[in-house]
Amino acid sequence: MGDVSGKSLAEMSADELKGWFDQRFAEKMAQQESGKTPRLSIMVTKGTLDWAYPPFILASTAAALGWDTTLFFTFYGLALLKKDLKPNISPLGNPAMPMKMPFGPKWFQGIEWNMPNLLMAGVPGFEDMATSLMKMTVKNNGIATIPELRDLCIEAEVKLVACQMTVGLFGWKQEDFIPEVTEWAGAATYITNAQGADITLFV
Repeated sequence: MGDVSGKSLAEMSADELKGWFDQRFAEKMAQQESGKTPRLSIMVTKGTLDWAYPPFILASTAAALGWDTTLFFTFYGLALLKKDLKPNISPLGNPAMPMKMPFGPKWFQGIEWNMPNLLMAGVPGFEDMATSLMKMTVKNNGIATIPELRDLCIEAEVKLVACQMTVGLFGWKQEDFIPEVTEWAGAATYITNAQGADITLFV
C-alpha cells in the first residue's frame, strides 16, 4: 500500500503520511456523498390555500430530483390530508397579500387593492370571495391547484406523515383522510426523520 509516488506507508515521513491520510479521507467522503440520496423533511403546520403551496411545491420538486422527501402534517396543516380538501385563504392579518382582480383589462388587474382589516373582518363572505379570486388567479396563470400538487407528491412517493396527536386533539378520524397517508406518528418520529435530513423546513 502506498501513495502515487510509489512509497510505502512505512517509508513516508510524518508530513507525507498526514497528507496521504487527508487525501484518502477526502476521496472516501466524496465517494460516500456521491452515492447518498439527499433527504428533505418539511413540517407543515398551516392549512390555508396560500400556505399549502410552499410545502407541496418544494416536496414534489425535491422528489422529482430524486430526493427522499417527507412531509409531516400537524395542527392546521393536517387538513391538507383530508379527503374533503377545501383550503381557503384569508387576507385578514396578512398585510403582505395584495388584492388583485383576476378579471377585466390589464390595467385594472394591475391595481393592488388595499383592503382595511375592518372591511375584511366585518363583511360577510369576504373570505370566500378572496378564495374565489385567488383560485381564479391560479387558473388564469396556469398554476397547478393544491389537489393536483398533492397528487403529484403521491405519485412521486413523497412520504405523507400525519400527526396522530393532532388527529385526537381535533376529534378527527383516520377515515377522514386520504388512504395515501404513509404513517400516523408523533413528534419523536418527526425528530428522528429530521435529524437525518439534509434540509429541514418549517412551514
